[in-house]
Amino acid sequence: MPEVVVAFRGPVSCQRSPGAPVLTLVGRAGEPVAAGTMLSFSATAPAGCPDVLEDAVVERLGAGHYRLRAGTREWLIGARAVHLHREAAAEFYRAIPPRRAPWGKRLFWRMVLALARSRAGLGLLKLLRS
Repeated sequence: MPEVVVAFRGPVSCQRSPGAPVLTLVGRAGEPVAAGTMLSFSATAPAGCPDVLEDAVVERLGAGHYRLRAGTREWLIGARAVHLHREAAAEFYRAIPPRRAPWGKRLFWRMVLALARSRAGLGLLKLLRS
């Protein structure tokens, strides 16, 4: 039974490495928010594979055998190794709350903004700056 490795949503770029047998698929995949995803095969690109695919799905058929489907077309890929990379920055920063600014900085900027509200304060700030 085929196992889905990655299901891309939208356009997928098929990049071929000129000096080595490497095929890399770059696009957005994931639920519920699409994240940048890159899947690299240690294999040459199959014949007839276009430079851009739409809504591509990669399935693992067995050890070293994969099927790339897009629309009604499909290609078989025999790869020694496969590497899947997902953009994790959004999830990382959502899990770690931002650090609160130190009280000294908060007090400084409150004073600067309070001074900037009046002409006299702006004049004082201009004087302090020069």
